[in-house]
Amino acid sequence: MTTPKRADAFGSQVFLALCGITASSVVSADVLTDSRASLELRNVYFNRDFRQEAAAQSKAEEWAQGLLLRYESGFTEGPVGIGIDALGLLGVKLDSSPARSGTGLLQVDREKPNRAQDDYGELGLTAKLRIDDSLLKLGTLQPKLPVALSNDSRLLPQTFRGAWLSSTHIRDLTLDLGRFDRINLRNSSDNEAMQVFSGGARNIVPGRSRTSDALDFAGASYRWTPNLSSSYHYAALDGIYRQHYFTLGHHLDLGAAGSLKSDLRGARSTDEGGSNVDNRAFGAMFTYKRGPQSFGLGYQQMSGDTGFAYVNGADGYLVNLVQVNDFGNEDERSWQARYDFDFTALGLPGLTFMTRYLSGDAVELAGRAEQGEEWERDTDLAYVVQGGPLKNLGLKWRNATVRSNFGPDIDENRLIVTYTVPLW
Repeated sequence: MTTPKRADAFGSQVFLALCGITASSVVSADVLTDSRASLELRNVYFNRDFRQEAAAQSKAEEWAQGLLLRYESGFTEGPVGIGIDALGLLGVKLDSSPARSGTGLLQVDREKPNRAQDDYGELGLTAKLRIDDSLLKLGTLQPKLPVALSNDSRLLPQTFRGAWLSSTHIRDLTLDLGRFDRINLRNSSDNEAMQVFSGGARNIVPGRSRTSDALDFAGASYRWTPNLSSSYHYAALDGIYRQHYFTLGHHLDLGAAGSLKSDLRGARSTDEGGSNVDNRAFGAMFTYKRGPQSFGLGYQQMSGDTGFAYVNGADGYLVNLVQVNDFGNEDERSWQARYDFDFTALGLPGLTFMTRYLSGDAVELAGRAEQGEEWERDTDLAYVVQGGPLKNLGLKWRNATVRSNFGPDIDENRLIVTYTVPLW
């Protein structure tokens, strides 16, 4: 994918100038004592077996080592506090081959599309300015917003580039406003123009603008009580779609009987610039927790002329977004049953277990009389070392089984080892 060189170069020059000013201010104000840094080591083995006999590739299997260096400075003193953050990322190939590439762990060689590069990396810088209870960030960003959700499901995280203003000046109210102009995918080292995700049975046609240079967003989140909160966010991927997103969350304390968590989400997405985006999404997840056990039930419904719209490479904020699928295809209705257990109650702190089953149907398949159906079963078993020289070492096994009459059948296993070292 190519990006407009002039706009990209201009944005880079402006940002580098800001970072230069910021870095100078940070050093001169001697705020290093308020800074913190860490190094995360992330080792991932990924195996996805395609079960169809006619599949072009029988499986995707790779093994890689990731290094994530994070630095967050403090702020200068005075009415306007200035600081700088940095994110250094490096991915190293441990095992791959042209017949098994495509896991999303490693960057693909542009001259040899089936071959993974030996390594890839990037340095992301973020200038930040704080005024009272408002914070402006410029540069590399990892938002966790309903309309812009950074993806961190592989070796290295996906990031956006742009400006993001967040304010908590009014008690219990958080306001967000910003613009992103580029996206860096989880297996890439390049900032690229954004696209809308159109895979699966989304049936989305981008229209005149296949790529976009601007994702504009604004939103408000309010906590009505300690147990009740709601939010509204708006986003526009310039030339492709506009979206309104509503959430409502509630936590009910049942005393000795446990607790009940409710998570309701609704979104309306419409076209812009000649695309055909037209989607209404509703999702609800209810989780009952008592002692070490949690039981969850979820339902999700898509309606309209297309599936759910979001930026390609990021994540869609859906209650049925799970390990492989998000069940956000055109007209799809899906339900989820989930069970979690914390082994601390059995004298094994740090050990957790999760399993869930999702089923979707009524998917509109373009050019086919039948409706689409799919299901997914996931299992996670994780352990975090609680003490000793390996304290906080994390081990996780993730298993998924997917069956579909319109997409690939998949058996998948991921083995993940993580260890974070605080540097200061």
